[in-house]
Amino acid sequence: MKEKIKKVFEQAKIFISDSQAEKLFAFFQILIRENEKYNLTAITEYDDVIKKHFIDSAVAVNYFSGNVLDVGSGAGFPGIVLAILNEKLKLTLVDSLNKRVNFLNMVKDELKLNNITTFHSRIEDFKQKNSFDCVTARAVAELPTLLEYLLPFVKVSGRAIIYKGANCFEEVEKSSTALNVLGGQIEEISKFSLFDNLRTLVVVKKISKSPNNFPRGGNLPRKKPL
Repeated sequence: MKEKIKKVFEQAKIFISDSQAEKLFAFFQILIRENEKYNLTAITEYDDVIKKHFIDSAVAVNYFSGNVLDVGSGAGFPGIVLAILNEKLKLTLVDSLNKRVNFLNMVKDELKLNNITTFHSRIEDFKQKNSFDCVTARAVAELPTLLEYLLPFVKVSGRAIIYKGANCFEEVEKSSTALNVLGGQIEEISKFSLFDNLRTLVVVKKISKSPNNFPRGGNLPRKKPL
């Protein structure tokens, strides 16, 4: 299985070590073993998990450095994958559901991922503002909402690295107010094909400090996006 994972990653032009492949396969085994208990993912076939979760998370690994916050980490995508592929990263994984945090802690312990810290918290209640070099999220919300969840936690000159599908340009067009209010500037939009699935990475640089009252509580980032 180790060699098969390496081969699929190589098809996506991502080159991993034997040790990383072994940990990714162990992660897959834990995910499938615990999936029904924790309701983690509808994607359970081996090839689909590797391509749609692992590689989709891994494509941005070179964008990350330093202290990284993964908001709404869920089953650990991209946070667990990034932790496996770059041991120098210091990952903080936050999720609002305690059972998911319990799962993340299980993976952390079984794979001995010492570069991970987890928190059970709604992001509106998370205290570490202006603390992270990079902040990320995958499959959480539309971009204007997501920027409010992410940018307050990024250091000035740090970056939000956001995983999106193929058609995110309408979301980008709707994000100008959020960018202006929260001190962000779009630095890069990269489109790529991943096994015939079109994906986008949106990289937002933090150019000024976000106002202290963001992100707003009461689910306002979703109900009334900036």
